[in-house]
Amino acid sequence: MIAVSACLAGEPCRYDGRANRSKAVSRLVAAGNAVCICPECLGGLSTPREPAEIVGGSAEDVFSGRARVLTKSGADVTAAFVRGACAALAVCRVHNITEAVLKAKSPSCGCGAVYDGTFSGRLVLGDGLTAALFRKNGISVQTEQD
Repeated sequence: MIAVSACLAGEPCRYDGRANRSKAVSRLVAAGNAVCICPECLGGLSTPREPAEIVGGSAEDVFSGRARVLTKSGADVTAAFVRGACAALAVCRVHNITEAVLKAKSPSCGCGAVYDGTFSGRLVLGDGLTAALFRKNGISVQTEQD
């Protein structure tokens, strides 16, 4: 079993209420080989929701209290993102998951690159909160682009 971002499996849980369906991920789910997670929904955020980005540092900085996750209008949604990452990790532990395919660039699921916190579409090196927490706990992560 692997964990996959629910939006990649076709669930309309993106911030804008849409999905990012990946045929390969959908096949994994249909075959019973994947568990869908949406850390932002698990953290209590609604769909649709205002876009959010990590501001002031990295995912690791968010976990240590040195950075935050803010919406485009400035609302602090850090607690929901942390709660969702922890809930996603709990799902992985229940299913003995050691691999994940997560949505690229997301402040939750991004692996290797995330938006820079300016809402300008620019990317910086780093992981989203869930991807960083997964890596820290021995779960290998990649994006649908990998």
